[in-house]
Amino acid sequence: MKITNVECFLVPPRWCFVKIETDEGISGWGEPVIEGRAATVKAAVEEMAEYLIGKDPLPIEDHWNVLYRGGFYRGGPILMSAISGIDQALWDIKGKYFDAPVYELLGGAVRENIRVYSWIGGDRPQDVGKQAAALQEEGFTAVKMNATEEMQYLDSYAKIDEAAARIASIREHAGWEIGVGIDFHGRVHKPMVPALIKELEPYRPMFIEEPVLPEHNEAIPGIAQATTVPIATGERMYSRWDMKPLLERGGVSVLQPDVSHAGGITECRKIATMAEAYDVSIALHCPLGPIALASCLQVDAVSYNAFIQEQSMGIHYNKGNDVKDYLLNPDVFSFTNGRASLPDKPGLGVEIDEAKVREKAASPHAWKNPVWRHADGTVAEW
Repeated sequence: MKITNVECFLVPPRWCFVKIETDEGISGWGEPVIEGRAATVKAAVEEMAEYLIGKDPLPIEDHWNVLYRGGFYRGGPILMSAISGIDQALWDIKGKYFDAPVYELLGGAVRENIRVYSWIGGDRPQDVGKQAAALQEEGFTAVKMNATEEMQYLDSYAKIDEAAARIASIREHAGWEIGVGIDFHGRVHKPMVPALIKELEPYRPMFIEEPVLPEHNEAIPGIAQATTVPIATGERMYSRWDMKPLLERGGVSVLQPDVSHAGGITECRKIATMAEAYDVSIALHCPLGPIALASCLQVDAVSYNAFIQEQSMGIHYNKGNDVKDYLLNPDVFSFTNGRASLPDKPGLGVEIDEAKVREKAASPHAWKNPVWRHADGTVAEW
């Protein structure tokens, strides 16, 4: 079996899909994207495709190493996201070739399902209490929300009070059993972090996500020592080598690699195993599309330390085009009591509606994240 074609599609709301075809009629799909830089990742995939054409798709580990180590300059969001989508598509082919879900080829599942959470509140969080209660009625047992809007290095206590009031609203409307992830989103600078976490702590967050930007990960052990709330981070880290100093320093309770950013199924499986050695859990980052989510579930299936899975159905980014819209088998993502079953079809388990993909890709998106500014005109972290 040989790879005959590699083709990328920019599809709304902000995704990039890749299809890898073979001379035996087996095709695989992946999702290589950096939100806001999708066209750049697409170009990287197309450049890497020059190596893949004519190769046997099955030796995935070797292809991964060539694509990673064969470039003198390596790593980072663009190159690793390109490798991620290719890796997912190769695993999809391999699973279909052997007529088995990918997780069976990775050693077999350690679980039957995994807890999932839904986003509430949008970029500028509001009405979170009612939204959490509505999702609870649908069976969800966990939600995640942005903690704040933009914040300066030293900002007002009013913003801290507003953040605390929002999580208090969730407790009022949905009670204390629902898990609440609080995403600082890198918006909170180090001087404000202790005060904000202190005010949120009485409401028992499930975790605090990305309390500081990855550039300041050295601060995480100190932050963790000052609170009982678990600390999560990792969505803007792209390999096991990026994760290594984080694990060595300590302080992180939840690693959140992204299967479309951090080297695909191959690399995220290794990251999960590294984390397990440090008694750290994983909660794979996935505010993306159906192929990314299916890939996450394959890693979750074989990772003992996976405790919850992000998914983006109904997220504020997905207006007009949602996760199931590109699937011929939308029921593959059906949640019961806030838990997702493992896909049981060969490969990644999703059947992509190629006609819909091609239709939407005819008018490719150019999604960019918003640029926020503080009152003084300086650029704010989004």
